[in-house]
Amino acid sequence: MKDSGIVYFVGAGPGDPELITLKGRRLLNEAEVVIYAGSLINPVLVTELKAETYNSAHMTLEEIVGTMVDATREGKMVVRLHSGDTTFYSAISEQIHRLRAEGIAFEVVPGVSSVGAAAAAIRQELTIPEVSQSVIITRIEGKTPVPTGERLASLAAHEATMAIFLSIAHIDNVVSELSTAYPADTPVVVVEKASWPQQRVFAATLQTIASTVKEAGITKTALILVGEALRSDITKRSRLYDGEFQEKQG
Repeated sequence: MKDSGIVYFVGAGPGDPELITLKGRRLLNEAEVVIYAGSLINPVLVTELKAETYNSAHMTLEEIVGTMVDATREGKMVVRLHSGDTTFYSAISEQIHRLRAEGIAFEVVPGVSSVGAAAAAIRQELTIPEVSQSVIITRIEGKTPVPTGERLASLAAHEATMAIFLSIAHIDNVVSELSTAYPADTPVVVVEKASWPQQRVFAATLQTIASTVKEAGITKTALILVGEALRSDITKRSRLYDGEFQEKQG
């Protein structure tokens, strides 16, 4: 009898096919079954594979898990390919729960997040000494509710750098909640389809970002970055390469 197979949850990266990890690429090449996240995945990643491929955009959770379970019980290696990084908003938890219940072996291989890709697109760090040393990754409440203490208005009170996922269609509500704490001239950058050939970047302020987004016709697949650290003219120096600091540490 053939040994049971295994499922690898792989983060495909933000869009550029070269931003998948070496391990993720190797697993794709070795897989016998690949279930990928539809239009969110760059099609280059799933062409010319030896694997049998399934587009999960047309599948229910039960169909996705059923396909993985059936394949692994036939001894096959399965890659469940998710966009971005499996760490954020990837919905792998509900799949993992069912695989555990079925006794199926699995591993998780992280990918490059669109947060990193968006920061690279604007060629800036998201943390600046004495300005912001924290990045809050969150989303606004939509069809998926958020805990009361994690509403944007509550998180905005920290005035840290914020990366807001899955919220561009609710830009007016985003601005309204952030405005309870951030000043009107706070920098806001929207990166649409970070690292894709179609990438677009729009820099504005909290006061003007809603009109900017609407004029550009952005309704999905965009990340919102907010905070003082986004000002390109900040010249605060890190202690990391401070000669005096290094001597004291030595």
